[in-house]
Amino acid sequence: MRATRSLLKPVASIALLCVAIASASPASAQKKGGTLRLYHNDNPPSTSLHEEATIASVTPFAAIFNNLVVFDPAKVHESIDTVIPDLAESWSWDSTNTKLTFKLRQGVKWHDGQPFTAKDVQCTWRMLIGKGGETKDFHRNPRKVWYTKLQDVSINGDYEATFELSEPQPSLPVLLASAFSPVYPCHVPQQVMRTKPVGTGPFKFVEFKRGEQVRLVRNPDYWKRDRPYLDEITFRMIDSRATRVLAFATGEYDITFPSDVSIPLIKDVKARAPHAICEMTTTGTQINLMVNRVNPPFDNPDIRKAMSLALDRKPFNTILMEGLARMGGAMLAKPEGEWGMPPEMVSSLTGYGPDTEKNIAEAQAVMQKLGYSDARPLQIKIQTRNLPTYRDPAVILTDQLKKIYITSELDILDTPRWYARLAKKDYTIGLNVTGVSVDDPDGNIVENYSCKSERNYTQYCNAEVDRLLAAQSSELDKEKRKKIVWDIERLLVEDAARPIILHSSAGNCWQPYVKNFRPHDNSQYNNLRFEDVWLDK
Repeated sequence: MRATRSLLKPVASIALLCVAIASASPASAQKKGGTLRLYHNDNPPSTSLHEEATIASVTPFAAIFNNLVVFDPAKVHESIDTVIPDLAESWSWDSTNTKLTFKLRQGVKWHDGQPFTAKDVQCTWRMLIGKGGETKDFHRNPRKVWYTKLQDVSINGDYEATFELSEPQPSLPVLLASAFSPVYPCHVPQQVMRTKPVGTGPFKFVEFKRGEQVRLVRNPDYWKRDRPYLDEITFRMIDSRATRVLAFATGEYDITFPSDVSIPLIKDVKARAPHAICEMTTTGTQINLMVNRVNPPFDNPDIRKAMSLALDRKPFNTILMEGLARMGGAMLAKPEGEWGMPPEMVSSLTGYGPDTEKNIAEAQAVMQKLGYSDARPLQIKIQTRNLPTYRDPAVILTDQLKKIYITSELDILDTPRWYARLAKKDYTIGLNVTGVSVDDPDGNIVENYSCKSERNYTQYCNAEVDRLLAAQSSELDKEKRKKIVWDIERLLVEDAARPIILHSSAGNCWQPYVKNFRPHDNSQYNNLRFEDVWLDK
């Protein structure tokens, strides 16, 4: 196998060495046993990560699965340099950078006792790209667009799989490290994976009672022989944020739901539970305005531009996050964002500058020209998800749109209905909080803005954006790739494609006896397997 030119730094070999050292070191400090107790703020739509697009499913079910590769859970910042082995022991590119070959672990078993082989890898990604009709059992395939360059996965025996691309895609290892990229068992139907999932991961599925709880137990046959430390993980659903945060503060739970603690609430938690550990991080989620541009009158680009100009981001930031959110385009802003535009570039974007009165006046003039006024407003419904992180900014949005003669009422939807509406494009105006599982243009802009993406909820389509997306995706030089991405960002803002209001910041809290839990600073999705977490009590 040739690997004369690599898209990666030599992280695979370094990671293998680290794994070997870690496995050879005594783990006397860690304590085995105990139940990790978490609350859940919502109802997961299903247990099938490949069919879902929400942390509501990732948080309780990621621990059931393994990927080929993962982001190092001990590294706070995720990048190509923190990708380490999982079910793959090593990986290498060929000389053309179009074939990525994985050497797989031997002796790994699925939770039902069946052996894991290269056929499972091949089957999983053939389902995702629709090769051979293998997607027939998928209800949804939200990340199919990640793999448009993937032609096939070939196998060589039971322990080698090669991803064959039509052209280079340097982001592929990063996409494969996402929590949304687990390997599925070929022998288990998708109907079962949606309700009683089977994985190779550190914890086995026991039960999912909708509206009540999820329960996982330790996998005694896990291929990492000294993992996991915990005996069990439980999640209990609690609708009220005040109730669940109070329950954490009184010691009923060990870790809060990812990024569930708002910046103002951190002070309350610390007052009630002074020994709790709380960290504020950027979450990798972005508050954005969604306008379904095929529905009149919003098929008129002038109205969409006026709505974008009406957004005053400072009050959102001050009210919701005490000024600690990040301002940027579609990609996570600096300093946490790997691809964020320089601050001076952000401030030069239409609607982002400090002169909000000028922006409002321009938006009002557009709306007046179209016949709208205080006496004759445009009346709309704004749909959003029934979570505080959605409802609170939606209230601010309704207030700001009044300034340009748009009056609105909120239509609050529970999670299954919200995602069903988005999937069917059955909405007109929405306030969304988009979670980005990997900080990479192929895992964000391609997924949310390319013409053929299932998650392009606004039905935005720009041939020039698609051309640039293809160009950045195959560019091997990261600095050149960034400049293409910034050109795309400018186009998205000018088109009011899906106006980004803020990149969110929030708090994560855990009890002091919870060890080895580290929230990541550019995604809330990829540190939720809990296999290294132990309880010092």
